[in-house]
Amino acid sequence: MRKDTFTLTDPQNIHIYVNRWLPDNEDATSYRGIVQLVHGMGEYGARYERFATSLANAGYMVYANDHRGHGNTTSPEDRGYIGTDGFNWMVRNVDQLTNHIREEFPDLPLTLMGHSMGSFIVQKYMFMFPGKVNAIILSGTNGKRGIDLTLGHMLANRQADKQGDRYISKLLNRLTFGDFNRKFKPNRTTADWLSRDEQEVDAYLSDPLIVHEFTAGFYRDFFQSLKELHLQENLSIIPKDTPIYIFAGDRDPVGNMGKGIRNLVKLYETSGFTDMTYKLYPEGRHEMLNEVNRDEVTQDVINWLNTHTS
Repeated sequence: MRKDTFTLTDPQNIHIYVNRWLPDNEDATSYRGIVQLVHGMGEYGARYERFATSLANAGYMVYANDHRGHGNTTSPEDRGYIGTDGFNWMVRNVDQLTNHIREEFPDLPLTLMGHSMGSFIVQKYMFMFPGKVNAIILSGTNGKRGIDLTLGHMLANRQADKQGDRYISKLLNRLTFGDFNRKFKPNRTTADWLSRDEQEVDAYLSDPLIVHEFTAGFYRDFFQSLKELHLQENLSIIPKDTPIYIFAGDRDPVGNMGKGIRNLVKLYETSGFTDMTYKLYPEGRHEMLNEVNRDEVTQDVINWLNTHTS
């Protein structure tokens, strides 16, 4: 496996940091395809190195950018702040990388894979830029939300209006992540909801690049986008023959302990999608790629890619 990094400059002059992993074979015509990873809230692309290495060893090129406000795309003092209209700009930055990949390798099948917040970015990408990728993978995701999302959006709006977009919203951070962790009492750490593997949880908590608190402006834009994801007017734009694979743990609080995953699959099926696959892993938590059975999860993804995109 080979690895390199580069940057792309977006229309707002943000330098988007990109990781790339490649198979050892330098003949791109022999590659099975390309996977573009879209990381989750607070993390960054290089956290997927183990998974990306497995994909590269299986014959796939892998790209993963750091979103604005995250990782090496931003300065330490700006981590957690994604700018005005930031969520939509994260989607546009993903598309900018997609375009870069397509220019370099126009004939290889391209799969867009998002985890957690990244899965919601991908869900929005699907109707903002319909038909531009060959397949979709969603990890640690969720379907349509109810009154909790409406109330959260109202609170984020109020805080952003009163204290500004850059205001660190400890209340919203506590309501979001604290609620996730309460599902796993007694708590060993504040991030037990991520994985049953204690070493992975500890590595996450000690990682200096991880963002643990976000601004009111971030939550306002994020919640607004979540409200748009499952409107029929948006779903109707997406090509219905796009292969979609969804996986999660059935103890993932982001996916409402599996219920949200089933609801999303049902929504996609009733909306006319014709190539839907999903898998819920028993006792799995939020980060299935960092769970105790991660090798099984990784191989399941590779098997699906081999069947649906090669």
